[in-house]
Amino acid sequence: MHRPGPEMRRLTPSNAEELLFDDVPWATRAAVEHDAFVALMRDDYGIDVMLVHELLTDVMDDPAGRAYVLDRKLIADEVGVNGVTEMRSWMDELDSTTLVHHLIGGVTVGELPSDFRSWATKAYGDHEFVLPPLPNQLFTRDSSSWIYDGVTINPKYSPARRKETLHLAAIYHHHPAFRDGDFRFWWGDPPEQDRGSATLEGGDVMPVGNGVVLIGMGERTTYQAVSQVAKALFDAHAAERVIAAKMPRDRASMHLDTVFTFCDRDLVTIYEPVIETIQPISYYPAADGVEVVIEDRGWLDVVREALDLAELRVIPTGGNTFEQAREQWDDGNNVVALEPGVVIAYNRNEYTNERLRNAGVTVLEIEGSELGRGRGGGHCMTCPVLRDPA
Repeated sequence: MHRPGPEMRRLTPSNAEELLFDDVPWATRAAVEHDAFVALMRDDYGIDVMLVHELLTDVMDDPAGRAYVLDRKLIADEVGVNGVTEMRSWMDELDSTTLVHHLIGGVTVGELPSDFRSWATKAYGDHEFVLPPLPNQLFTRDSSSWIYDGVTINPKYSPARRKETLHLAAIYHHHPAFRDGDFRFWWGDPPEQDRGSATLEGGDVMPVGNGVVLIGMGERTTYQAVSQVAKALFDAHAAERVIAAKMPRDRASMHLDTVFTFCDRDLVTIYEPVIETIQPISYYPAADGVEVVIEDRGWLDVVREALDLAELRVIPTGGNTFEQAREQWDDGNNVVALEPGVVIAYNRNEYTNERLRNAGVTVLEIEGSELGRGRGGGHCMTCPVLRDPA
């Protein structure tokens, strides 16, 4: 997870849309809400929560880890020819905490020491960003996807989010908790490689067991990426079937997890208007790549059959037509399961939460008045690395 930090204070009405926020959050309150979310998981459920800024600080203490990030971030295409030399000289001398502050929070011209600023003042105003802030680092689900015994490093759809992935790749390659781990990089590594039209975001990726992986294919994840991930998994015998959910390209349903998440092994919450439009596409191993099957059944039927369930219980977004649209927009279906039948949800989604409770789901409510302004719930803000198979 990532605790909201200085990057949130860089959001303004003039840059919020460019940075993919619909509003300007109250940064202090967002951090308080996030702290309560983390405490609920750590204190009440014994979950090991790792925070990106802490992990990345450890990586910056390692010269190889620091070089890994700065070699890829401070390039001429991003900061200009003179910026490569001047910024590298400055940032290499920063302590690790301050460096991470700037890697995620951004750097303005005015923050550069006078000795390293002359090149920038010729091209930028004092309050312009030389390195942009990364407020969407909050949504750690998207940068990487842990699928069975490996991880994908995800090339993002939006330029405003692509540098987030570099930080997660650095952690997996250089942090002591990961660098000697027994896992594979399925696809997307190295993070700086231009992958053209192949984009992937973790809010679309759901390893659901039984050798099956579900992947949304809508606004942010493309078929070029889905087919490559499927082939990598099949080649390693890590999965038997990948099912893509072809969805409308819409901001309200940017990822599969904004309209469909699991609450129990056999229970999902859905936003019906979008789920009814999904075209399921199954990928299977084939000698010459992957076999692609366009399914002639609905999404829910295909998922139920793939998981070998007698019944897939379905809880739609709650309320009337207006309330359903509001609660889907406010991430009513974007819940994260801590264990089967126990989920974390925003308290503002009262109608959907009531429906889930009536179905026997334990709903743990958190405040989300500020966290939710970037359009993401508990599922978006968590990147599960390892789950107890029990």
